[in-house]
Amino acid sequence: MNILPYTIDHYDDVMALMHGTSGVAIRDADSRQATERYLARNPGMSFLCIDAGRVVGCAMCGHDGRRGYLQHVVVDAAYRGRGIANELVESCLAELCKIGIEKTHIDVFVDNDLANRYWTRRRWQRRQDIYRYSLNRSGRESA
Repeated sequence: MNILPYTIDHYDDVMALMHGTSGVAIRDADSRQATERYLARNPGMSFLCIDAGRVVGCAMCGHDGRRGYLQHVVVDAAYRGRGIANELVESCLAELCKIGIEKTHIDVFVDNDLANRYWTRRRWQRRQDIYRYSLNRSGRESA
């Protein structure tokens, strides 16, 4: 297994992985065009785990200049428990640290028990002091 930077060439394989993973929502913001723009804006910060030519894990990472953000940290169910998510996340965090960003956030659905347990076990702090507000100008509720 290899950890490699996520390039748009792997987009279809990543989407297949995400579609096959419970607790992951695919939105308009996950389109090929939007993902390509995201990867270009945050070069070398998102990573994949590839085994025998197949994408089995993904962690997308970006920043706003002050804080880092993780999205879509996903590992194929058959590959879980091998430290892949840890390695993907650490790769992202290391890239953020190189540019001086030491605080990182991730949004997790309240009902995604598996992900919530994962982040809690790794001592990520669930925030109690803020609310997340979103505005979707596309007119589509799920976008």
